[in-house]
Amino acid sequence: MLVGGIDKETSLAWMICGNELFVWSYLAAVAKDCLALEIPSSLVGDKDGKPLSGNQWTVCIMRWHSSGPSTRNSGDMLHRRSSTGVILCNRRTQAIAYWPDIYDESSSKGPVISLFGHSDTSASDAISGCYRFNSLIAASVPGAAHECIAIASEPTGALWLFQCSPLRIHRREVHRDTLGDNGTDHSQKNNGGRSLVWLPSNESSEAAERKFFLLTSQGIQCWGISLLHGINVKILGSQEIVGSDGELGIKKDIAGQKNIWLLDMQIDERGKEFNILVATFCKDRVSGSNYTQYSLLTMLYKSNQKFPSENNVVKCERFLEKKAPAQVIIPKARVEDEEFLFSMRLKTGGKPSGSVIILSGDGKATVAIYWRGSTRLYQFDLPWDAGKVFDASIIPSAEDRDEGAWVVLTEKAGIWAIPEKAVLVGGVEPPERSLSRKGSCNEAVAEEKRRSQAFSTSIVPRRVSSEAWGAGDRQRPALTGVAQQAVVDEEAEMLLNRLFHDFILSGAVHEALQKLRVAGAFEKEGEMNVFVRVSKSIVNTLSKHWTTTREAEFLASTIVSSLAEKRKKHEKFLQFLVLSKCHEELSSKQRAAMLSVMEHGEKLSGMIHLRELQNALSQQSSSTRLSPQSKTPTAGALWILIQLVGEKARRNTVLLMDRDNAEVFYSRVSDIEDLFYCLSHQLRYIITGEEHPSVQMQRALELSNACVTLVQAALHYRAEYKDWYPSPEGLITWNSQPVVRSGIWNLASSVMELLREPGSAGMPMKSNLWSQLEGLTDILLEGYIGLLTAKFERGEDHGVLAQEYCERRDELLGSLYDLAKQIIEAKYQESSEGNDNPDLKESIFREVTSPILATAKRHEGYQTLWQICYDISDTVLLRNLMHDSIGPHGGFSFYVFKQLISSGHYSKLLRLGEEFQEELANFLKDRSDLLWLHEICLNQFSTASETLHTCALLSSPGEDADLTSTRKSLSFVERRRLLYLSKIAATAGKDVDYEVKVAQIDADIRILNLQEEIVQHDPEYAQGKHASKLLPPSELIEMCMKRGRELSLKAFEVFAWTGSSFRSSNKGLLEACWTNAADQDDWVKLSQASVSEGWSDEVIQESLQGTVLFNASRLCYSSDAVVFDGTFEEVLPVRKEDVHARGLEAKCFSVEEVLMQHDAFPDAGKLMMTAVVMGKELSYAAPADEPVDMDS
Repeated sequence: MLVGGIDKETSLAWMICGNELFVWSYLAAVAKDCLALEIPSSLVGDKDGKPLSGNQWTVCIMRWHSSGPSTRNSGDMLHRRSSTGVILCNRRTQAIAYWPDIYDESSSKGPVISLFGHSDTSASDAISGCYRFNSLIAASVPGAAHECIAIASEPTGALWLFQCSPLRIHRREVHRDTLGDNGTDHSQKNNGGRSLVWLPSNESSEAAERKFFLLTSQGIQCWGISLLHGINVKILGSQEIVGSDGELGIKKDIAGQKNIWLLDMQIDERGKEFNILVATFCKDRVSGSNYTQYSLLTMLYKSNQKFPSENNVVKCERFLEKKAPAQVIIPKARVEDEEFLFSMRLKTGGKPSGSVIILSGDGKATVAIYWRGSTRLYQFDLPWDAGKVFDASIIPSAEDRDEGAWVVLTEKAGIWAIPEKAVLVGGVEPPERSLSRKGSCNEAVAEEKRRSQAFSTSIVPRRVSSEAWGAGDRQRPALTGVAQQAVVDEEAEMLLNRLFHDFILSGAVHEALQKLRVAGAFEKEGEMNVFVRVSKSIVNTLSKHWTTTREAEFLASTIVSSLAEKRKKHEKFLQFLVLSKCHEELSSKQRAAMLSVMEHGEKLSGMIHLRELQNALSQQSSSTRLSPQSKTPTAGALWILIQLVGEKARRNTVLLMDRDNAEVFYSRVSDIEDLFYCLSHQLRYIITGEEHPSVQMQRALELSNACVTLVQAALHYRAEYKDWYPSPEGLITWNSQPVVRSGIWNLASSVMELLREPGSAGMPMKSNLWSQLEGLTDILLEGYIGLLTAKFERGEDHGVLAQEYCERRDELLGSLYDLAKQIIEAKYQESSEGNDNPDLKESIFREVTSPILATAKRHEGYQTLWQICYDISDTVLLRNLMHDSIGPHGGFSFYVFKQLISSGHYSKLLRLGEEFQEELANFLKDRSDLLWLHEICLNQFSTASETLHTCALLSSPGEDADLTSTRKSLSFVERRRLLYLSKIAATAGKDVDYEVKVAQIDADIRILNLQEEIVQHDPEYAQGKHASKLLPPSELIEMCMKRGRELSLKAFEVFAWTGSSFRSSNKGLLEACWTNAADQDDWVKLSQASVSEGWSDEVIQESLQGTVLFNASRLCYSSDAVVFDGTFEEVLPVRKEDVHARGLEAKCFSVEEVLMQHDAFPDAGKLMMTAVVMGKELSYAAPADEPVDMDS
């Protein structure tokens, strides 16, 4: 649901998206003050709970403390934070929501809501509930804070009054209907009220009295409302507009008239002029065709009109006078239904003076102006799709005048301004045509089209702001920039046209470069460049004939000759650019403009080839219809596509309304993107699911052939004229545009879906469609590559686009390959005649898959390349592709390596590594568990030893980037095996320092064995917590100290094999180990026993050998103690005097000083030191390593 509008009085724009109402000032340079109001859920759905469409909503906005229209100037409107109230009305359910002040930040309450129900004051609830409101106006109540009234009209003519306050909304019906019998005649339900309009407040007799006017099916009613002492609404007068007296307004019952509708009404700012939009249904008495005529009736209001005090409308004098005869806007237009007619709205007050805008229900906005003796029309149209036009208004004039530039609110492009010059220069005379587009009688139209062609497409509206709900802090053009329209310099364009015309006649350039420089022809870039405009006018020229009076054969020949003339003239234009040296100037300074000129040639070439294809298909279709087998011929898909595109362009452009759809299509060469837009949005109307699958395939085949033919012809032109093109860095070509890619992808998706349906058609048809899908794949992927390259060169983010490219590439190539295998099987069965012939099958396979292989190789479709090589087991082809496809992230080689690892084919991986040594080494740099095998195969033993060593000591697979996600943690046995392999590899390598490496490996083996022994004493070991995880040495030492006497010595063994750096950085932990060793024996008891029992030296020595201190000293300090990388004396000497002897007073303590802090040292210190000294002096024999089974 998306709908929007513009409030003229406050210069605020609003838009509803989803369940939010966005309000912002369109005059601000940046729409950062956009406010989002949440719409209550009770208003969003109807009685059945279904969401409503966008046209069910209308909004009224009141700016409090405003004194009337005199305050509406550009300076006042920029104060966007003024106190403002908003009324939101659901026109179908008649529900109302009222926000008293949308900018009041102190109030967090939601809106006041009024839902239509039986409790409301109404004499005809059942009737009114059936019809929705068609008009709503609102006004503030003088002297009341944040109170207002709103008046709504129904199609029956019934009027409703809403009294809105911050506390509640009171509704009542103030007038029934204008039809009589309470509007029970439902066939006349649209013959009542049309629209409501306030008379500007400065025209009212008193501030508390307001007048408003109701447009009905026959005339205008004047109503008065008193805003004080109770709201009182009464009718003041009524005047007939459509009647037998032509002086009153519009005369009815004249020849040819069948019906008259009053559609909408507007009053100017002064309250003097009433403008009424009128539609008349007529019948041509000569041809008998029906048509609709649109006209504008202007009436003058008598401001001094006195209305009777009593409610006597009959006695009221006429309060409107006819200013002039009704001005015809469109003499002959197509016949529309009433719903479409009543959706039209009229807007007045914009520039040029006297112009009006007509808004239609389908989202079109047309400016009408009576200028130089005739009515002219200008239709708002952006170079790209801006969606529907929701509403129109004006920009308040800086001089505080009534008129200002027109602005429109669009569905997709926000607010846009229409400069006055665009209306005057780009306007065209309205065409005269009937419903069948035959018998056009305006002989001046062709000349007008020719003269206006260059202007109608060059006047581009200027943008004011963007979609307010996503504006953020992005910069927008300021208000002062609206008047500075960037239109093409007409003098430069006229000069270029004259110089080119002289060149065609004489072949001379006459110093064209200097003249064009002086005229400023090289100042604008892109589509605004005059060279692009002239080139565009060449390829978009309309034929100078009346196609509606000719036969189809004449039209076909005219299209062909017209395209040929355009190609010849465009080539002449390129020659003019080269000879005048304008080509060199454009290629160096306006590359985008020069590219656009060349792309016009591309599109023209594509259009010519497309026309040739259509002629061939037409001839083929004619011969098919003449054959006796043909029964019910259907229109070709390409013909339908051309009709759809041509009809869209013809309906949107006044210049083309009198032309045939096919001629319109082939004349708008520069807008060839419309064809792909149609494929993207309307393909379901061409290839419908109700038809037989064979018919769907035939249509898809025809459309695919057309797209491939068109784009390939354009690309061939680009290759043929490549020297004429500017440097391509950062330029985006037309075939890379999103609309082109979207159309091709939508068609390709439809083709893939048809090909996947089993039994939908025979193999010949599938084979033809498969070939066309191959062509679609090629042109689509080339478009992606062009856009990705341009974005990369521009430094723009292209991650999302690259992902989309890869996904669509893989899907297309996968679908092509799947069907290719079916084609291969069918051809093999046809050729083998039942005999098994593998060579023949392989030959057919290579022949059929060769184009797929080329496309996949060009676009890095590694999955398809791998499948082709795998299916035919061609390792030679695989290796060649690996050598050729060197792309980002390792190219095809990395993809092959990953596939081999995923499938567990390690031997094949290593064999490929012999040929792709660096590639495999780079690929396996994060897979040390496989990298060492590759290094062994390359006889790089020392490097393999380091890899094995690193792999064995990984604490978990997470430390190593995992490519397969199936690896598990290494067990102690596996780690030990890797360490022994590392030792063997280091020995085989015999580097200069290999003995140091071997010693380090041995130390790591010792620590690994110690961990395996230590963790067995851990209670959590049985749960598998430490079954395979490699623990740091410090954690192992702490585990030993926690497990008492049995593991206290293992802590010193861990220190012995960790190295000097670990011992130096963990001296505190080492001191704690000595304290823990002293705690394992009762030294006070030993000391007392030795004294009381009188132990001899032999007994003392024997007793001390069983203490932990003695064994720890012997393990660390004995002459034959095995310690890796240094000694314990360097970190913690035994005696205190050893510290002073070594000069280590400031660096470390001694074992003696550590023990002196023990509780038992005062009583048994001598005995404790005796045990330490004895352990140092006795030799220590380390236990021999147990043999390790290398295969375990």
